[in-house]
Amino acid sequence: MSLGNKILVMNPQLQALFQLAIQAFQDGNFEGADLILKEVLQKDIKCANAVFELGIAYAKANRFIEASAIFCCLQLYRNNDVRIPYNLGLIHSLQGRHVLALEAYNAALKIQPSDVETLINKGSTCIDIKNYPLALEVLEKAIQIKPYITEAWFNKGIALNNLNFYQDSINAYNEAIKLNPNYYEAWSNLCVPLKKLKLYLEALHACDKALNLKPDYAEAWNNKGNILIELKRYHEALTCYDKALSLKPDYVDAWSNKGVTLDELKRYDEALTCYDKALCLKPDYAKGWSNKGDTLNELKRYNEAIAHYDKAINLKADIDWINGDLIYTKMKICDWSKSEGLLEFTKKQVILGKKFIQPFQLLALVDDILLHKKCSEIYVSDYSISSSLDSISKHLDYPKIRIGYFSADFKNHPVAFLAAQLFESHDRSKFETYAFSLTDANDGMRSRLVKAFDYFINVETQSDIQIAQLARTLNIDIAVDLTGFTKDSRTGIFSCRVAPIQVNYLGYPGTMGANYIDYIIADKILISPELESCYSEKIVYLPNSYQVNDRKREISDKKFTRQELGLPKDGFVFCCFNNNHKILPGTFASWMRILNAVEGSVLWLFQDNSWAVANLKKEAIKEGIAVDRLVFAGYLPPSEHLARQSQADLFLDTFPYNAHTTASDALWTGLPVLTLIGRSFASRVAASLLSAIGLPELITNSQEEYETLAIELAVNSNKLADIKLKLANNRFKAPLFDTPLFTKNLEAAFIEMYERYRADLEPNHITIT
Repeated sequence: MSLGNKILVMNPQLQALFQLAIQAFQDGNFEGADLILKEVLQKDIKCANAVFELGIAYAKANRFIEASAIFCCLQLYRNNDVRIPYNLGLIHSLQGRHVLALEAYNAALKIQPSDVETLINKGSTCIDIKNYPLALEVLEKAIQIKPYITEAWFNKGIALNNLNFYQDSINAYNEAIKLNPNYYEAWSNLCVPLKKLKLYLEALHACDKALNLKPDYAEAWNNKGNILIELKRYHEALTCYDKALSLKPDYVDAWSNKGVTLDELKRYDEALTCYDKALCLKPDYAKGWSNKGDTLNELKRYNEAIAHYDKAINLKADIDWINGDLIYTKMKICDWSKSEGLLEFTKKQVILGKKFIQPFQLLALVDDILLHKKCSEIYVSDYSISSSLDSISKHLDYPKIRIGYFSADFKNHPVAFLAAQLFESHDRSKFETYAFSLTDANDGMRSRLVKAFDYFINVETQSDIQIAQLARTLNIDIAVDLTGFTKDSRTGIFSCRVAPIQVNYLGYPGTMGANYIDYIIADKILISPELESCYSEKIVYLPNSYQVNDRKREISDKKFTRQELGLPKDGFVFCCFNNNHKILPGTFASWMRILNAVEGSVLWLFQDNSWAVANLKKEAIKEGIAVDRLVFAGYLPPSEHLARQSQADLFLDTFPYNAHTTASDALWTGLPVLTLIGRSFASRVAASLLSAIGLPELITNSQEEYETLAIELAVNSNKLADIKLKLANNRFKAPLFDTPLFTKNLEAAFIEMYERYRADLEPNHITIT
């Protein structure tokens, strides 16, 4: 590079020194060059302009080390020239040396406090170091001086978005666009806070404006893909990410986001390939590790998922919900290592309002109903949609009440196993039933359910707002959320108000913490009146139990022997077929004490994964119990699983998340269930079921009582036989499995909800007798 033309006229001696300085820079001898330049400036300060031009030339050639050395040298001789620290700040910023850049900009502002360009660049550097409050302060000062500088408004939009002031961020980007309608970066960035506020159509419009202005803008294609994911338009999203990657092959975010989209399409292996590409490009990309962990979780590769979550948290501890994902995945494999103090820390994070753990994940950890409510409120605020839909107008008088059931589980799933006969039993002279299926499926239960409803609609590929619009078009009177915060939930649908009356039932055992869910279906055992304030919904008290059951549940005729199931011929068989994540260390230790007290007894557990088996065996050894006293039951078709339960003697429930469907299964097959009742919804379900089947004597109130009764029933065969006989006699007499009676009671509740609405009365607690 020739820099001779940048040298102004000076005397021959200084000219020679100046050339020596240039040569020293080009040879990498920066210390020598610095000494020579200082000599030049000492001999003639007028040469500073020539030195300044040399610094600019080096900067333009991306030779930042030489440029910064020159400007540092100049600062000693022209400490009142704002251009010197300003350019030094620019050079440091380009090198990613943000702290030094801030020092340089502060030096410039001491010389000229109202220099707008310096203020804007300082604000941009504050954004780079994530000091958004300072960035906002500096940028607002620049805007006060010159309100027509588009870059100041643009950077202000970035700062506000990162401070979660989304509407203010939108306003700032709109100001930048007003000043320069062709500002494609502002159009692209505008979609980010719009997406945060769930204003997806407006966000999509902003992306399209950016791409109309600059079709080869990779960031806008990536942003558009992110919005299309929210609208469930996954194939279009893939096209956008592919376009972004064709323009920018090393675009880490686009690779990761493409992986997320492929995960949604259940193309898991392709998703993993995309995450690996992102992590190859940027090994410290925390979100990439987290996203890959999610996909590994879907593949039930839990040990790998845990390792990826750990890696992500080590890189960035505050990723939304990831800590809960890690805890829940470890619970699935009964890995209780490093759990000391974790529960208290988790509680603290929820109390502080952090997006730390999802509500469903918390249910199995603590029996704290107020903490459950707080967690739901945090979660629902993040997934509610700022809908542009109008308020629902009063429906005309129809001859039938239109009930919309919304679920991701209209398939072979516990919710469907419980509720299938309910859907078939509705009084069609009074009710018209609609199923809104949030996931696709093709199995025997799905075929049955399609026939059970008047209308069965698959809405898996529709956005939350589209589903809400559809339900409104169909004039749904009562919308029942059967999924809540469980897998594949779509809470945002209900935040749009799909119906004038919205109900939380069956899928999620707790409060939704949402002001748009009007009622929760319960009973007096699940929710006692003094705990009503712990729920955001109004309580609908059904008689007997809140839980519907299908008395058509088929129990296979297949006769199992204990030997083929791996059970001892004569020993007492305790069992628990709850999901592994419900087993807490305290519960397991209690079971081991029971086994220790009952000679020859075994514990028969559901085998979900090999890691849980290994970990539970390790825990048994710690408690002094031989591993052969743990027996694990693999998967069987539902009717055969019910049939094999005849070989167990007593079902031991978990705490604080009780058996729900699994308790109904056990009681339906004639297997008694021993439970410990708590305060939260999830910890009282088994008690509700036992009361409705006429077996309140199996409800205990303390861990000691639970263990004592388990041991007594194991050693007192007559007492257990009496309970089993009572269960057999009550099976078709007691209310628990009387589906027609349950349907009648639930319909009475629906009618009372509807009549209150028609009378312009606010939702209130309802008791059905």
